[in-house]
Amino acid sequence: MSIAAHKARVGTALGATLGLAAAAWIVTVRQMHGMDMGVATQLGSFAFFVALWMAMMAAMMLPGAVPAVRRRAHADGPLRAVLPFVVSYLAVWTLVGALVYAVYRPHGTAVAGALVIAAGVYELTRLKQHCRRCCRERAGSGFAFGLYCVGSSIGLMVMLVALGVMSITWMLVIAVLVLVQKLLPAKAAIDVPVALAIVALGILIVIAPALVPGLMPPM
Repeated sequence: MSIAAHKARVGTALGATLGLAAAAWIVTVRQMHGMDMGVATQLGSFAFFVALWMAMMAAMMLPGAVPAVRRRAHADGPLRAVLPFVVSYLAVWTLVGALVYAVYRPHGTAVAGALVIAAGVYELTRLKQHCRRCCRERAGSGFAFGLYCVGSSIGLMVMLVALGVMSITWMLVIAVLVLVQKLLPAKAAIDVPVALAIVALGILIVIAPALVPGLMPPM
């Protein structure tokens, strides 16, 4: 295969990955319309939630996986390797969604605040930093890559579930944070203030939840 043809196929793989993410955003926004009730959000049936969660993860996680997809395509060929890589990567996040469904309950602001504080603290742990580094630098199997990325982003996903799992606004905020952390190396000058801001948000939710828009269901 010529260099030009190989580059074209890699470009096709990357375009397909980003196209899938864009389509997932459209599906997610449509399906979640009117479902956000803040901390009182209901998940619906298992099949509905898992299908929606898969779309959410494709929308939120695939843009940040583009470097890994590119490395995989260069190493093993875009057609042969990229599809199972992406599918197994999303399968890991789907398992996380099944776990979320099993443990999730509508909750109060105190629980939401505590979870957000815990998410902020997790951002400062060695486990978080290790998983973030591996998520950025390693692209073995999609399953292994997914496990590292779950370890990197699980605190932020807990934050999303705590604040409003059907909230497009919070989903977008978390997606941006995930994307930045996947594309950029860790820097204490940025990461520490972000983590402290998350902790401060959690404290605000505990002491003054009315100041956080969208946290409580509309009357």
